[in-house]
Amino acid sequence: MIPLFKVAMSAEAPAAAAEVLGSGSIGQGAKVEAFERALAERIGNPRVATVNSGTSGLHLALRLASGHRPGGDGEVLTTPLTMEATNWAILANGLRIKWVDIDPATLNVDLDDLARKITPRTRAIVVVHFAGYPVDLARLDAVLDRAEALHGFRPQVIEDCAHAWGATFRGAPIGSHGNVSVFSFQAIKHLTAGDGGALALPTDELYRRATLLRWFGIERTADRLRNPPDVAEWGYKFHMNDINAAIGLANLDTAQRALERQRANAAYYDAELAGVPGLELTERAGDREHSFWVYPLKVDDRAGFMKRMDEAGIMVSNVHERNDLHSCVREYAADLPGLDRVAPRVVCVPVGWWVTDEQRAHIAATVRQGW
Repeated sequence: MIPLFKVAMSAEAPAAAAEVLGSGSIGQGAKVEAFERALAERIGNPRVATVNSGTSGLHLALRLASGHRPGGDGEVLTTPLTMEATNWAILANGLRIKWVDIDPATLNVDLDDLARKITPRTRAIVVVHFAGYPVDLARLDAVLDRAEALHGFRPQVIEDCAHAWGATFRGAPIGSHGNVSVFSFQAIKHLTAGDGGALALPTDELYRRATLLRWFGIERTADRLRNPPDVAEWGYKFHMNDINAAIGLANLDTAQRALERQRANAAYYDAELAGVPGLELTERAGDREHSFWVYPLKVDDRAGFMKRMDEAGIMVSNVHERNDLHSCVREYAADLPGLDRVAPRVVCVPVGWWVTDEQRAHIAATVRQGW
């Protein structure tokens, strides 16, 4: 079976982790600082704060955002087509979900529907770069300009970049466009640290708060045990440790090579699968670079397609089920015609760095033969 996911771990990572384990210092220390500097250079944003998971990063990002519009019955506009972690972080912050429809062409949020749903109750907007395909951030900025003129405030945008390591919009890396951006370094992401995540922040003030709140709100100074600092704003135990940071540092170049191979495999599929009856590719715009964490297709008779792929030894999945169907969020139900049309058709085929030339040819040929 050609797998849909594999862990991209460099040969140097075990020794890097062992060095930390033998050092006597395994918490947040020098390796975390080095990893943050390396991430900042790759992302093109000097304000990077690591955390122990991408989910913690989303939780912290929403805490930062909700502080700008405190009180009341706050809502967060968000996508239902994502991993549940994206939206459960909203609930964990005591905020209400307001679903935004999906653009079937991109599988990202429908920015027209988003614009219609911003109200004075909006505390934040969460967008997911689905599969690693960037949301149109220029159009999103224009939507926010209009919202600010209409309502007198500009909701904080949180970019869920869990799929989008290495993706770019208009030549600049995702994470450097003036929003709060949250990355995941979980096991099967392009860049893995075993687990972990990072926030790329747009302002010094948000960076200051993030670095405090990820560790209880306590300033980490050399003399804090003898001279405890005051905690002005309570926080969490969300910090990364040096073990994960060492693994992440060792995997930076591996992740870049994996990204390049996944883009090459995706380009092959783009050419080979164009025009196949009963199948649609997702959008490719010239102003952005996809990272292809997965390669989504839109197919007729998804059950038949998946059965045919299984028979051919190809692992496929829709990867993320629509979140709005879960009973725990039933009260937020909304009319989402774009999602209704596309969700039953989405399926992903293997595109990763491990897929050989022969395997990708087998995958493409199997799809072209029909199901």
